[in-house]
Amino acid sequence: MPKMGMAAGISYCETGAQYKSVPVICLHGIGGDHSSFASQIDHFGARRVIAWNMPGYGTSTPLAMMDFAAVSHSVIRLMDALAVEQAHLVGHSIGGMIALETAIRAPSRVTSLGLIATTSAFGGRDESFKTAFLEARLAPLDAGADMARVAHDTIPTILGPGASTAMKMAAITAMAGIDEAAYRQVLTCLVTFNRRDDLAQLALPCCLIAGAHDTNSPAQTMEKMAQRLGDATFHVVDQAGHLVNSEAPEIVNTMLAHLFERAERLNHG
Repeated sequence: MPKMGMAAGISYCETGAQYKSVPVICLHGIGGDHSSFASQIDHFGARRVIAWNMPGYGTSTPLAMMDFAAVSHSVIRLMDALAVEQAHLVGHSIGGMIALETAIRAPSRVTSLGLIATTSAFGGRDESFKTAFLEARLAPLDAGADMARVAHDTIPTILGPGASTAMKMAAITAMAGIDEAAYRQVLTCLVTFNRRDDLAQLALPCCLIAGAHDTNSPAQTMEKMAQRLGDATFHVVDQAGHLVNSEAPEIVNTMLAHLFERAERLNHG
C-alpha cells in the first residue's frame, strides 16, 4: 500500500520500501504531482518506487530560487535522505528534464533513465518563442483565473483519443491543486532548459516514450533525442497524448520494466 512521507523538504509517495533492488524515483510534470504516477507506483513487482512532489508542490518546501541545478540537487538530497545510493529515474515532461539534468550532474547515482514526453532542450534557439510561451501559459492567471480553471481548460487539450474520463478527471484534480506561485516559478524554470549538446556524455541505458498525439513533446523530437544518446530505445504509444504514462499505463509499465531489468543486467554483467 503506498504511503506518504517527507524527507529533505520533499514530500513523496512510496511503496516497496522493504525491497533491496534498485529503487525507481518518479519525477512528475508541471501540471501534475506524485499522483501522476499512480499507475506506476505499485506496478513494478518487488521494487521500491518513490514518486516525489517537486519543490513547491504538495507539501514540498519551495526553492527560493529555482533552476535546474537546484532542482536536480533536490533529487540527490532526497536520495541521500532515503539512503538510496543509486536509482532508476523516470521523468515525465519537465520531470524528464530534471532526470536528464541529474544524470549529467551525478552520473554515479543514476542506473537508467525513463524519459516520457520530454525533450533535451526547451523550444528552439529563438528566445522570442520562450517569451511567447510564457506569456500564453501565464495569461489566464494574470487575467484572474485560478488553478482549477486553468486545469479544466488545459488537461483536455493535451490528451490523446484513448484517454479515459476517469484518467482525465484525476489529471484535472492534480493540476487544480498546484500552488499558483509554484506553477509560475516552474514555468519560468522550464524555458531555460538546454542539454541538447550534452546527451552524448550519457552512457547509461535510456528508454524514451512518446505519445503519438503529443504536440508538447512531439514523437519526432524525442526520436532525434534518442539518436543522440549512447544507449537508448525509442517508443511511440498510439492513441496517447502528453500524459502517456497515465493514458496507457500497461504499455508504459512494460517498457519501463524492461529498461530496469536491462540496466541491472548490464550493471552486474
